This record gives sequence, structure tokens and C-alpha cells, in this order.
Amino acid sequence: MGASMTMQKGTNVPVPAPAVRVELGWRTSPGAPDVDASALLLVSGKVRSDADFVFYNQPAHRSGAVRHEGKQTTGGAVTDTLAVDFARMEPTVDRVVVAASADGGTFGRVTGLYVRIVDPANGSEIARFESADATVETAFILGELYLRQGAWKFRAVGQGYDTGLAGLATDFGISVDEPRQAPPSQRSPAAPQPPARPAAPQTAPTPPPAPPVVQAVRLTKVTLTKEAPSVSLSKQGGTSGALRVNLNWEVRKQFKGWGAKLGRAVAMHADLDLDLCALYELTDGSKGVVQALGNAFGSLRQPPYIHLDGDDRTGALSTGENLTVNLDHKDRLRRVLIFVTVYEGARSFADLHATVTLQPQNGAAIDFSLDECTVPSSTVCALALITRDGGDLTVQREARYLVPQRGVSPQRTIDAAYGWGMNWTPGRK
Repeated sequence: MGASMTMQKGTNVPVPAPAVRVELGWRTSPGAPDVDASALLLVSGKVRSDADFVFYNQPAHRSGAVRHEGKQTTGGAVTDTLAVDFARMEPTVDRVVVAASADGGTFGRVTGLYVRIVDPANGSEIARFESADATVETAFILGELYLRQGAWKFRAVGQGYDTGLAGLATDFGISVDEPRQAPPSQRSPAAPQPPARPAAPQTAPTPPPAPPVVQAVRLTKVTLTKEAPSVSLSKQGGTSGALRVNLNWEVRKQFKGWGAKLGRAVAMHADLDLDLCALYELTDGSKGVVQALGNAFGSLRQPPYIHLDGDDRTGALSTGENLTVNLDHKDRLRRVLIFVTVYEGARSFADLHATVTLQPQNGAAIDFSLDECTVPSSTVCALALITRDGGDLTVQREARYLVPQRGVSPQRTIDAAYGWGMNWTPGRK
């Protein structure tokens, strides 16, 4: 299928690739809501359990067949991507529904909405469907990958919902945990009763075993802003398990000649390397840093209960640069400062678009975008500060750009700004 061709509703095309990238795209515009991609793995038209729902709060299927890889922004164009590996698809799964949901508005205000299927091996476009007739819908089934006679195909659907992602997910059998208001009590005043006669002693029957607790899917997510910069982890359900911190970035257009002399863009380099790091302080007073520099990757099962998962040197991998915090040991954490440094490839954060996402294993996602850097020569940025508040942890959006003095490392600079009080020695990776 040519890249310039677009499918009509109800049409289908073969998908010959063993794995595909499902890319949901749209254009940003004033007043338009954010859009999120999701997928439902179906058996005979329904999910087998809530685990068959892949979205921002549950980003990977247990089989590894479908993963939510996150968003990228280039200029005014935004994409949210799902990775599908047919080789890892469980034999009973015969359909993968590709859905979109609007956060804070309707799809009538979203321009340029499309879904396309891409072969990641060579970047070729296998299928493309553009949605242009949305009005009051808050969720859409844009398309579906389905199995027919042993081969996978893609069908353009374009079915809208005005009940949001919750309504769409519920239709396929997902249990959604949505906040509800408790109904007022209608208990009437009790009438006086005659005194009860003493009962003969009896052996109490053995109570039946309690039914297993079913954890419903939480669709809520939190975006931190300058006006609302902090949130409690426990209020979002993030009280245990792994807290994954992801830094995603990409460079903007590079200006040359007079534009470069004016300092408009200095971050457009193929060798740009940003390092995601964390300063920590435990309740026993011990302090340290988790970073790729010096191979200080940390540990999840022992202090500091923080681990650096990867070192993405390009920003192209939305699953690349991650820190994980073990919330099962949150009582040992006093404060954690997540920050990022420019290791090489640029003189500052200028013209760099970055998004920070904190994804608790058992709770709503917390994300925020970094403001465009207007501080010349800034090579270190404080992203988020996690602090103990009684028995809870609070996440505070920082988005604070700092400029190291001559001869002072970014790590020393961030230490001085937040009063960590550590001794530093040169390191390398």
C-alpha cells in the first residue's frame, strides 16, 4: 500500500510483517484535548481479563505481544505508538482493537487524526486510515488487527463513543474503577424492639471463603503543571510495586548561519546524549546518586531501592532512558530528586522537547512536559522531587534549568541547588 493512499471505513489489507508499529497521530491546536492510544486483545469478541487491556496505566501485555511505547512530538505533530509482535501473540487471541481516547475534550476539536501500520524492519507503511468526521466522540475504535485463516489483516473501523475510554473498554468486558459518589443513607429510625430472650449456645458455622479481590482498571492519569505542580502517590494508587520514571526527548529544527549565532538552536546533534539521574536520601541518613556515569546504576532489592534501567543516547527509544523506584521500600526513602544532564552532543537544553512520565505499577500515570529552555548554557535540569510526607510520597514537578559555573560539574550544581551535601569525584562511562 502506498504511503499516499488512505483506507476507507470497513476496508482491510493484509499485514505481512511479523511485527508492526501502530502509530496514532494528530496535530496540536489551541484548545484541543490530548489523545491516548490503547489496545484490547480479544478472544471471540471479549477480553479474557483486565490484563488484556494495554494503555498508559498498563503499558505492556503479559505475553509481550503488545506494548504501549509512548508519545513523541515534532513541531505541531504528535504520535502515540503501540508495538505489536505477532510471534508472541497467544494462540487464542484473534483480534487486537486499536483505540484512541480524548483527554479533556472531544475528537471534534482534534485535527489530522489518523492511525497507520508500519513495518519496523524497513519503515514502510502497510496501512493508513484517517478519521475526519468526528464531533462529540470522546473515544474511537480506529481499526483492528485480526486473524483470518492463519494470516493477520488490518481493518479500518472508525467507530466513535461519547462515553470515553471507560465506555469503550466496558463494552469489551473490562472492569473500570471510576470514582463514584456514595448514595445518601436512607436508613429509617429503628422502631423500639422488645428485649431479646437469651439464645441457647450454638456452634457458629464456618464462614465461606472470601471471594478473590478483583482489581479494576484505573483510567485516571495526572498531568502536573505550573498551576498544579504536585500530587500524592497514594491518592493515585501508587503505594507499592515499581514506579517507572521515563524521560523522552527529541530535538527541534536546527537553525544555521545567523540563527545559530543568535543561539536559537544548539541541540540538533546525532550524538546528543542525555543522562537521567537521581539523587537520593534514605531515612537512615545515607545519601548517594544513581546514574550511568561511574556505572552507579543502583539496585531495587537493596539500598537505595532505585535502579537505572538504560542509557538512551539518541532519545529515539520511548522505552530507553528509565529509572525504577521500588515502592515496596518507600518507608526507607526520605527524598529523591530526579534530574537530567547533557552528557555530550549539545551545549544546553535549548530547542529540546522532553516529556517526563512517572508510571506506578498500581496507580495512575503522572506526566508533565518540560518548558522550552530559555536559560543559555543550561546543561542540567531538575525534573521532579519525590519527598516523604508522613507515610506517603509526594511528587513535585520541578522543571528547573541550572547553569554550572566554570569547572563545576552538573552533579555538583544540582547538589548545591537542593542542599544534598555530597562529596564528588570525577567519573566516566
